[in-house]
Formats: sequence, C-alpha cells, structure tokens
Amino acid sequence: MFSQGTTHLGTSFKQYFEIVPALTEDLKREAYRIRHSVYCEDLKYEPLRPDQLESDEYDAYALHLLIHSVKYDIFIGCVRVIIPPTDDPDWLLPFEKICAHALNRSIIDPTKLPRKQIAEISRLAVISSFRRRKGEATNPINLSEEDFNHNPVPRFPYIPLGLYYGAIELARLHDIEVFFILTEERLANHFNKLGMQIEFIGAPLKHRGLRFPSMVNINKTIHNIRPVIYPLYQTIAQDVRTGLINKN
Repeated sequence: MFSQGTTHLGTSFKQYFEIVPALTEDLKREAYRIRHSVYCEDLKYEPLRPDQLESDEYDAYALHLLIHSVKYDIFIGCVRVIIPPTDDPDWLLPFEKICAHALNRSIIDPTKLPRKQIAEISRLAVISSFRRRKGEATNPINLSEEDFNHNPVPRFPYIPLGLYYGAIELARLHDIEVFFILTEERLANHFNKLGMQIEFIGAPLKHRGLRFPSMVNINKTIHNIRPVIYPLYQTIAQDVRTGLINKN
C-alpha cells in the first residue's frame, strides 16, 4: 500500500495538524461545539440544542481530544474516551447497553474484565468542510478507498487517524488495555488496512445505520502499526503527552 519512499507522515502531519487534549472547560466546549455541528446539524443524529453544544451524561466520565488545523487556526474534529468509574460495578458503557443482545461473549465479555482496563471511543467527528469528499457528507469522519491509491500523501487520512491514534495514546497513558467502539463495516475495513486491527465482537445492529460492536487491543495495535505509519503515531502520541504535561 505504502512504500518506504513515502513522505515522513509524522512531519507531514505536523505541517497541517495538532492533537490537543481537551483538559479545560473551554476546550471541552470546543469539542461539544464540533459535535453539535456534526451530530445535530449535519447528520441529525441528535436534536438541536439552544446553546449549540452537544453533550450527554457520559462526558463526565470521558477524556476528550481535539484536532487543530494549523493553517486555519481552528479546531476541526474531536473524539472522546469514556472510562467507567471503578467504584460502581453496575455502571455500563454506552455500547454495553446498546449491544447487550448483539455481543458474542465467547469472544470477549466486557463484564468480566477489570473496569479500570476498558474504555469506549465515541463521538468522533470532523467538521463538514474537512470531510467533503464524494459520498462522505453523511458520515461523521472521512475515510475512503481513494486513501489507498498509489499516491497516498496528498489524500492520506491524517484527520481520522490523528483522532484515533490520539485516543489510543490517551487510553494507553491511563492504563486502558481494550477499548470498544460501534463502527460501520466499511470504516473498520479501511482502518484495518492501516493496521488499526478493529475486531468485530458481535452481530451487526441498527444504530445510526448498520454498526458492529467492535474492540481494539491497544498494545497489540501499537505493536503492529506499519513501519511507514509508525512516525505518525509517534508524532500524535507526543502531542498528547505534551498536552498533558503542559496542563500539569
């Protein structure tokens, strides 16, 4: 798919984007604003809010990330990592409620895992002006077959990979071993071509389209990142760590 002659993806990423942990209330509001733009206004998955901020009860248990456009000096995307509280064994992640009857618990049973070692990635969103490719107006992020052609750099999917790798690093730093996600088959297949290793763990269900309950083993994914892509992960991971250090 990619050759060793490909432009250094980490360097290219930094020319255009920056990953920012949303550690302050103002930065979290930026994430909620993006979510409202995508999930409420564009896709109409959620009702419009008077304050134009989309948030729910899970945000109190979530770590949030933003992606910043260096050229335009605006935040263009976001994602959150929901971590269950360890003091409430009956507290369920969103996908555990939605997928209760769809999970194949012979593959993995979230209820039998230490709650402090699992998380869920959700509310990944990119503003419309940065995902306007053919057929993508009705998706919250942009990733397509054209990202896997023979000239990958101009179309390389920096934004969705930046958000996913940022979420993976943020989860890793909080000792999360497995994260769960509801995903489209098409999107999972595209990410898997990039070494993400999203594994389906149950039957598909209708939730904003057809979605599969899925999991990602964080250490396995990091270990199996393709060599040409690994500099990108390193760059994004450094952004996450720097953001956390600067806050502290």
